[in-house]
Amino acid sequence: MQFHLNGFRVGDPTIEPAADNAPRVEMPDTVDVLIVGSGPAGLVLAAQLSQFPTVCTRIVERRSGPLQMGQADGVACRTVEMFNAFGLSDRLQREAYWVNETAFWRPDAQDRGAIKRTGRVQDTETGMSEFPHVIVNQARVQDYLLDVMRRSAQRLEPDYDLEVVDVQRDDTGEYPVRVKLRRMDEARLDEEITVRARYVVGCDGSRSRVRTAIGQTLRGDAANHAWGVMDALAVTDFPDIRLKVAIQSASKGNLLIIPREGGYLVRFYVDLGEVTPENRDSLKQTTVDHIIETAQHILHPYTLDAKEVAWFSVYEVGQRLTDRFDDALAADGTSRDPRVFIAGDACHTHSAKAGQGMNVSMQDGFNLGWKLGAVLQGRSDANLLRTYSDERQPIAQELIDFDKEWSAMMAAPPKDPNRPEAGGVDPAELQAYFVRAGRYTAGVATHYRPGVLTGEAAHQALAKGFVIGTRFHSSPVIRLADAKPVHLGHAASADGRWRLYAFADAKRTALDALCEHLATSPDSVLRLTTPEDADVDSVFDLRAVLQQPHREVRLDDLPALLLPRKGRYGLIDYEKTFTSDAATDIFDARGIDRERGALVVVRPDQYVAHVLPLDAYAELKAFFRPIFRMR
Repeated sequence: MQFHLNGFRVGDPTIEPAADNAPRVEMPDTVDVLIVGSGPAGLVLAAQLSQFPTVCTRIVERRSGPLQMGQADGVACRTVEMFNAFGLSDRLQREAYWVNETAFWRPDAQDRGAIKRTGRVQDTETGMSEFPHVIVNQARVQDYLLDVMRRSAQRLEPDYDLEVVDVQRDDTGEYPVRVKLRRMDEARLDEEITVRARYVVGCDGSRSRVRTAIGQTLRGDAANHAWGVMDALAVTDFPDIRLKVAIQSASKGNLLIIPREGGYLVRFYVDLGEVTPENRDSLKQTTVDHIIETAQHILHPYTLDAKEVAWFSVYEVGQRLTDRFDDALAADGTSRDPRVFIAGDACHTHSAKAGQGMNVSMQDGFNLGWKLGAVLQGRSDANLLRTYSDERQPIAQELIDFDKEWSAMMAAPPKDPNRPEAGGVDPAELQAYFVRAGRYTAGVATHYRPGVLTGEAAHQALAKGFVIGTRFHSSPVIRLADAKPVHLGHAASADGRWRLYAFADAKRTALDALCEHLATSPDSVLRLTTPEDADVDSVFDLRAVLQQPHREVRLDDLPALLLPRKGRYGLIDYEKTFTSDAATDIFDARGIDRERGALVVVRPDQYVAHVLPLDAYAELKAFFRPIFRMR
């Protein structure tokens, strides 16, 4: 990481100097963004907005304090990539359980009353991400994000013991959304306050009052199948207890085992069978003892002695989705700029076993956060915010479709070779589907369609491995100035800036010309968007990757734009240029045209927005014209 840019200071460099408007104790009368709910979606959004010191953000939560025990626990590879941009990946990986392999068990052909291991596969495909799929309690995930907020210049903390009573949009003045809040703490119980906001984001769960206020409804059907879930400290002779395991028993139901962080705790998803109108109420009353007993039967001939259950619940699988994630359509059907948004469980719900809910919710917050920041800083027009629902709603639908298939397979009994007419799922088919679905469970299947923020693929052949609309897939490189091996994607932080990764052509003439154009041309997107009193990389962070080995490149031979002078002292930034890593050449690994090079444009949320030739100056400007206010 880089620090000391604006002067030497002692202490923890991850703590930003406090902004003039921080800390703030009482809720102000007006705010730029009011976030309702401090779950995963709300906290990622708040953590992102906390990086914009001039944006007044507040987050309200009806609970009296931070979450202590969360239900979600799976953190996908893609989410760890996002956490790295917030500086959290090392902490997360150190504490979490790493899901390295998944084992599959089915009825023993010789004794169908017992189970036998039939397969064991790598959890995520090699090379899919530089980060692992990990397991950690949702409460700890939220602790990490709260820490980002506290260390920001805003010193942002949630306002607890506040619930939303009403949300009204009247489109008058600078703060067109009026939110009525009620205090929940005993000292001021039921006292009501009113806050006016430029924008409101409902991250308040499946019973969202913000969703109700904008006339959206969760639509979908329950799968009519119940599962019991418990986190237990247990003694067992089951040999795969520290692996992720999918078990199909012949007649006792199915079981999914997820080891938890800490080396001892284990989560069990226990099949409780079909839900009917007659048994729905009784299933809701299922005791933890019944869940334990069912798990013991499924694990036969192995034993399970649950010494302590930290948490348990019973739920019915269901996937539901709203039509829109904003209020861009008024009650009379007319179009307008969105002012109220919903994210996470407020607009989509998933089953627990596919590991989508918390991860997709956090990606909602990441998608929306930088867009709100750009609009509130005056860099983009308000119509940029329309892209949030346009992008995220189809992605949620696609993941729900996958979730339905996976949940149905997990709930189905195994096929009995002696009774093929009884139906069920072939255990080999279950294992094969798990492998095919790896991109979904790793969180890297998201592919945004062409639109305002995603270009057409006319020049995709220049960088085949950076597929437009997918997340930027990092790769090892060597940082030129200090010869440090790093990952190229790790140069980006969650600061709202766009990235321009310029992969040099064979003779480097096109790269040098691009730098000259960006630095001096009146048509340069840098000159047209960067405030005159700001650092040259405050809007676009240009990074170059050269083809030569790092010892063959002279630092003083680089274009001036790759050694920019920044901050109050005009200090030189030496971390803009990289070369290929000899062990994993990024040009080969990502299919980059060595003769022509390529310019890969990456959004602030780490998704590839465009691939262009290095000399496509007019196309670059044309792409950004609808996104930025240009001088």
